[in-house]
Amino acid sequence: MYDNVPMLKHSDVWRAIDALALDRGYSPSGLARQAGLDPTTFNKSKRISADGKQRWPSTESISKILRATDASLGEFLSHIGDGEGIGIFRYVPLIGFAQAGEDGFFDDAGYPVGGSWDEIPFPGLADDNAYALEISGDSMDPAYRDGDTVIVSPQASVRRGDRVVVRTRSGEIMAKVLRRQTAHKIELGSINPKHADRELNMQDVDWVARIVWSSQ
Repeated sequence: MYDNVPMLKHSDVWRAIDALALDRGYSPSGLARQAGLDPTTFNKSKRISADGKQRWPSTESISKILRATDASLGEFLSHIGDGEGIGIFRYVPLIGFAQAGEDGFFDDAGYPVGGSWDEIPFPGLADDNAYALEISGDSMDPAYRDGDTVIVSPQASVRRGDRVVVRTRSGEIMAKVLRRQTAHKIELGSINPKHADRELNMQDVDWVARIVWSSQ
């Protein structure tokens, strides 16, 4: 009598959590934090145990994210099943903003590499090398706040006035407004007025990439 009842899949439940996070402008870790959970609760690395067994989110954690996002159970269930309800999307790599200054996450062109990235779903990206950075701290207030996610496109053209992520050859990472760039220098305006503008020699710059979306 139950032959036509669809089975709830492990991937379906995690897809629904990812979709709800995306719909509300959070990364999975940002959603967990908003719900009062450990920020790593919904990380991709937590979904399969070390011995290869599937880990399912608890009903308590699902209840908490529904309450934190003011989502109904029906809305959550609408995201379950072969991607209906979340549109066309793909997973993009995600790391914390501070990590982006460390070695091993980018190649010489500023494209994400390595297996230490988390992932989040994001729709409609033309750049296959796009990635996400999760903001921490208040150095980029008021534009980007702690827990916000920005999508960065290494292939997007960069113009004066764009918000960009810049990595120096010494490993410093910063989000600024591009004021002016020549063959020899780059002038960057601070997003947070409490922090100073910067002027760098291009020989000291590893790469510059444009911020194309944020979760505000």
